[in-house]
Amino acid sequence: MDIGTAKIAILGGTGKEGGGLALRWASKGHRVIIGSRSIERAQAAAAAINERLGVSLATGNGLAAATAEAEIVTLAVPYAAQQETAKEVASVLAGKILIDVTVPLVPPQVSRVQLPAGRSAVEALQERLGPEVRVVSAFQNISAHHLDDLDAEVECDVLVCADDNSAAEAVIALSTQIGLRAWYAGPLCNSVVSEGLTSVLIALNRRYKVPGSGIRITGIDGLEIA
Repeated sequence: MDIGTAKIAILGGTGKEGGGLALRWASKGHRVIIGSRSIERAQAAAAAINERLGVSLATGNGLAAATAEAEIVTLAVPYAAQQETAKEVASVLAGKILIDVTVPLVPPQVSRVQLPAGRSAVEALQERLGPEVRVVSAFQNISAHHLDDLDAEVECDVLVCADDNSAAEAVIALSTQIGLRAWYAGPLCNSVVSEGLTSVLIALNRRYKVPGSGIRITGIDGLEIA
């Protein structure tokens, strides 16, 4: 799927993960709107991306304004803020793709899997927002450390889960554009695996003192994902 360029809002784009995705997408010509409760922080994050890339493709705004302006919205906030942030922008999400990067980490034991009621946090978000918002789960297992290094090959795969096939294909295309291999991993309920896997990767990072372990899918290289 050729997605071309798009207006992409990153809610939580002042953080490391959201900021890394914003940097990568801006580097490929997408217009990115950093969304934050602090417009000043959002604008500062956007200015830093523009300065680093030598372009003027990033802007900053409040959460609702950034969401309203975008065609695709990325939710990259801490789990504790997931539902509240989504509620705040729900009125301007209808008809859009929402990429949820949320991982249900519960400090201080972030290396221990703690799924809410044993189910997917992203699936619960889809139920709350309703069918008019096409929620896609992706990027939970990609370290911000890798996203920030534009010159390095990211040897980690992206698992994309969604109930809407065209939305999943769009996110796979966005992943491919920024140098990531992405695979359709089934319906949104399957996101429970990638959400839980993040805690496993954190445990690996700590045990083996590395900045960003990841996963690779084998056996299906070269096949077109549908």
